[in-house]
Amino acid sequence: MGRRACVALPGGCGELVQGALDGVRCLVSCPVAIYSTVEVRLTSGSDILAPDDFPKAAAALREGLRERGLADAGAVLRVASVLPRGRGYASSTADIGAALYALGEALGQPGSLADVARLAVRIEPTDSTLFPGLARFDHRGGRCYELLGAAPPLAVLVVDPGGCVDTLAFNRQNHGDPLCRLASQHREAFSLLVGGLRRHNWEDVGAAATLSACAHQDILYNPWLEQVRVLCEQIGGLGVCRAHSGTILGILVDPEHSDLSDAAHFVAGCLPKGVILRATTMVDGGPRLLPDFTAFSLCSAAGMTSNKSPEVMDAS
Repeated sequence: MGRRACVALPGGCGELVQGALDGVRCLVSCPVAIYSTVEVRLTSGSDILAPDDFPKAAAALREGLRERGLADAGAVLRVASVLPRGRGYASSTADIGAALYALGEALGQPGSLADVARLAVRIEPTDSTLFPGLARFDHRGGRCYELLGAAPPLAVLVVDPGGCVDTLAFNRQNHGDPLCRLASQHREAFSLLVGGLRRHNWEDVGAAATLSACAHQDILYNPWLEQVRVLCEQIGGLGVCRAHSGTILGILVDPEHSDLSDAAHFVAGCLPKGVILRATTMVDGGPRLLPDFTAFSLCSAAGMTSNKSPEVMDAS
């Protein structure tokens, strides 16, 4: 065969909103300009050659081939990613989604959004960074999604205190009781977000993220949330998003009304030593088809038109 394709997919800074809506657990991820890039090359053999440290991307490739009746086909998988693992950067979704999109391109049979989502959730619960723009997604069952439009032109100051959460173990828990108690807050957060996106009212987008982040303390407590909320207010940020099954948080900033460099340096100076601050931007979710794997440097960090890494600061 010898056909190949290369796709980049963005990671995320947790979710803008996550919870249950009409009894269905769903989320809207916060995609950011930090990417995973996957190349799939089809071969004439029957083996799947993949890097040991990206098992979920390899599993997605096998699932995609099996779905197309090509379980015995051979392929070589290459992955390059700068997304930290286990903290809420949507790293697994970026690997899995990029592998599925690249496989479809290599076969000349691009899968639909629904097909890619359905296959992805077979591997694990999946972020809505799979979809173009922003999307509300049934991240466990993959049964439904709603495209919400383009991502706002906002900056995201990612506060990364380290640590990790076992996403698979977290999603095996029921959480039924707190989800019922929080139903009205979840509905309000989703409504604020959708309305804010439609009206280009970024204050409502920030308010929705903060409401969801605070409500989720009843399900997974993040000890950094209150301090990050205060910092957000001090720099005139719009709101705080968080990883609902991870450790990171994000301060949403409108660069039209705030000096991003000053804001980032102020926040970094207020954080304890060892906490990392990444200054990046919100971007549209969905795949980016690349000419070849060497183009990874163009999208690995700060966006598809720059090879500069996102600003990273260790708090002192």
